[in-house]
Amino acid sequence: MSYDLIVLGAGPAGYVAAERAGEAGKKVLLIEREEHLGGVCLNWGCVPTKTLLASAKAYYGALHSEAYGVTVEKAMFHLDKAMARKKQVQDGLRQGIRGLMKKFKVEVIKGEAKVLAANKVSVGGTEYVGAALLIATGSRPAKPPIPGINLPHVVDSSAILNISALPKKLAVVGGGVIGVEFACFFASIGVATTVIEFLPEITPSIDASISAILRGELEKKGVKFHLGHKVAGIEADHLRHVDGTGAEHRTDADMVLVCTGRTPNTDNLGLEALGLDLKRGFITVDERLRTNVPGVYAAGDCTGKLMLAHVASRQAEVAVNDIVGKADRMRYHAVPGVIYTSPEVAAVGLTEAQAKVEGIPVITASWNLAANGRFLAEYSGKGVLKAVLHAQTKQLLGVHAIGGAVSEMTSGWSAMIEAEFRVQELKELVFPHPTVSEALRDAIFTLH
Repeated sequence: MSYDLIVLGAGPAGYVAAERAGEAGKKVLLIEREEHLGGVCLNWGCVPTKTLLASAKAYYGALHSEAYGVTVEKAMFHLDKAMARKKQVQDGLRQGIRGLMKKFKVEVIKGEAKVLAANKVSVGGTEYVGAALLIATGSRPAKPPIPGINLPHVVDSSAILNISALPKKLAVVGGGVIGVEFACFFASIGVATTVIEFLPEITPSIDASISAILRGELEKKGVKFHLGHKVAGIEADHLRHVDGTGAEHRTDADMVLVCTGRTPNTDNLGLEALGLDLKRGFITVDERLRTNVPGVYAAGDCTGKLMLAHVASRQAEVAVNDIVGKADRMRYHAVPGVIYTSPEVAAVGLTEAQAKVEGIPVITASWNLAANGRFLAEYSGKGVLKAVLHAQTKQLLGVHAIGGAVSEMTSGWSAMIEAEFRVQELKELVFPHPTVSEALRDAIFTLH
């Protein structure tokens, strides 16, 4: 059987590529080994975690509602009902993806794919030929060589989404985005939660000042942090970790969540036969998502660029556009990133530290959200917005914020950065009042 495009993996890269190619009139085969389409994002990542975080936020809000003039007699968190809601959300979105594949006449088969050549794969003994091949096989949680990591009470970010009972004491290994989101969830519903992070601060990929504020807000929710600590071993009821001086510490835990990065799903596919350029298992691609093998493309986590669902989808679109002969290229300088804790963290573009590494002279403008009317009316805790601009051209290079629903502003910031807005254009924009979004304009007016 012959196709215009064969896609391996039905996550945010794979199913979007299949949809766009099908819409362009191409004959598409989509191969997925898991039961459901949607990949990690829909089944073990973005969607289920945000659904559970919404439940935790509602519960935490009920416990602290008196600050808003509302009295709740007895708030209770029911894990089984929260999990049922999570499944309901997932099932609706899964059905939507299946509907899109049917609409655009994408053939979907379930099974393990093996790559035989640049234009040929096999599934269950049947061979399929395609003019182009897109590898979108995603990633899985990394498993570091920690003694005791295979104990039954140790889980990764996928397995913890299907627990049937809450732990009394949870230890989270890793203070990155995934680790702090889970720490926020469990602490918000009353689980004693401790995060052990090897680096001197959590969420190292974001602005350092915002990381510190986030850590402080999570500590208010009850999360304990051990920064600069390396996990030495996991035992049946605790884990051992060592600080920078070599002193050993003990954290009691009846469940341990390991969040120490992700590994690409590029093994056992037969990619070695293609001669693909791989670095630590990640597939090397250019700005059009082309690999070093003609006719073979890759998109999503398996490229190791930015392991975000929205990046994967955009990469898929760029790859399909190249396949159909439409000029396009992938750009990463204005990609939004969000941490869905309470409070939220959102960022687009360069941080001050990244600009320094790249040798770019910058100035910054900040605004305390305590001076923002909408923030004071609806949200609690600390909040700040920080803009990064080129020191000479005054072009907007980055925006970073914590507090409220800052994630909903990131598309606007991305558009401003893509359009190369400068101070004068930012000052001339009219923001709605009262909204948290106008904090960007307020920050810009602090510049002299």
